[in-house]
Amino acid sequence: MGFRCMFKALALFAVTLTVTATSVAGQAKAGCQSNCGHISIPYPFGTGSTDCNMSRRFFIRCNTSFNPPKAFLTTSDIEVLHISLNGYLRIQYPVGYDCYNSSGSAYYFDARFRLSKFLISHTRNKFTAIGCDTYAYVEGFTGRTYSTGCVSFCYDVADLVNGSCSGIGCCQTALPKGVTDYELSFDSYWKHSKVLSFNPCCYGFAVEDGAYSFSVSDLSNINFSKKKFPIILDWTIGNRSCMEAKMDVDNYACKQNSDCIDPENGRGYLCNCLHGFQGNPYLSYGCQDINECETLKPCSGTCHNLPGSYNCSCPKGFEGDGRKKGTGCNPKVKPHFPILVGTLGIGMSLLFSLLCSSWVYLGLRQRKLNKLKQQNFKQNGGVLLREQLSKREEYGEIAKIFTLEELKKATNNYHESRILG
Repeated sequence: MGFRCMFKALALFAVTLTVTATSVAGQAKAGCQSNCGHISIPYPFGTGSTDCNMSRRFFIRCNTSFNPPKAFLTTSDIEVLHISLNGYLRIQYPVGYDCYNSSGSAYYFDARFRLSKFLISHTRNKFTAIGCDTYAYVEGFTGRTYSTGCVSFCYDVADLVNGSCSGIGCCQTALPKGVTDYELSFDSYWKHSKVLSFNPCCYGFAVEDGAYSFSVSDLSNINFSKKKFPIILDWTIGNRSCMEAKMDVDNYACKQNSDCIDPENGRGYLCNCLHGFQGNPYLSYGCQDINECETLKPCSGTCHNLPGSYNCSCPKGFEGDGRKKGTGCNPKVKPHFPILVGTLGIGMSLLFSLLCSSWVYLGLRQRKLNKLKQQNFKQNGGVLLREQLSKREEYGEIAKIFTLEELKKATNNYHESRILG
């Protein structure tokens, strides 16, 4: 009982050690702060000392005047909500607006920001505008010149539907690829005069796809202009492609058990742990082996963990691949080989004995028949006839003794048509 408890304790310690090591490997550089408030800061990002981040673009400013502390992108006031080693980070940014009163335009905010090192994700964000007399545009001039937007109209609150963003009170459109900056502009055909009672403002904002659902109450909510929404930014390492980066061994960012991948958006490259490994590919030995035997439990037989993989085996007396999703382990079917061989041996011996007996019987019967023929030949004067024929051959007279078989053949088995008289 004591040995079993000690074994369980050691196993639990080993699992805990593995999980802890993996968790640390997925976080900050050794000796560096790994969190800012509730936000994890994995390398190549870093905060505090400049040695903790790969380059200036990955510096995170941790403002401890908030409780809990808040993380901000480099030296800007753009708040960071999440950093992913899959090549994206989530920021939070306010909406742009253009509001009216009975005298005309009252206040305006274009929600402009520019990013020199990061790209606004074209696959994970939607540009969204809400209002009942709204032309909203988003445009940029850094990285790539672009302009896009949408139009939203309505005349009565009864026409609006919660959750619907198809152009009646709310509209959405995709953002172009490869852009680094963002600036809003608005227009209103009637200056909201026809809908002022329930919708005094136009609103526009880029937002993570799925993070905003339209509500009719947003049109009349005077505090909507104070809201902030999440936006996804894409990040990469440097400006070189994978092929180019691999040639510069000293500065290549992908460490052991990882590989380089080219991103969908922009230049540079990303690193990813190889299949069967997990952790931080930017840290030395940051990608650690996954123990599939513990995490997946894939075997119906015995599981053997291997670097980056695993193997299943069956116990003695069983066959199969040992996998739960494969053939599994099944008892071997034992053929009755000795009995089968014995049966075949006896059968062959009996057959051989039968053939030998038949051959001997036929030989004896033939000898008996030949002996009988000789006896009949002598008894019926065959010897005397043969002597007389031999004497006549001396005088030139030739005669022949025919056998029974020859007579049968010559007479067509004694057919009536062969009778001479």
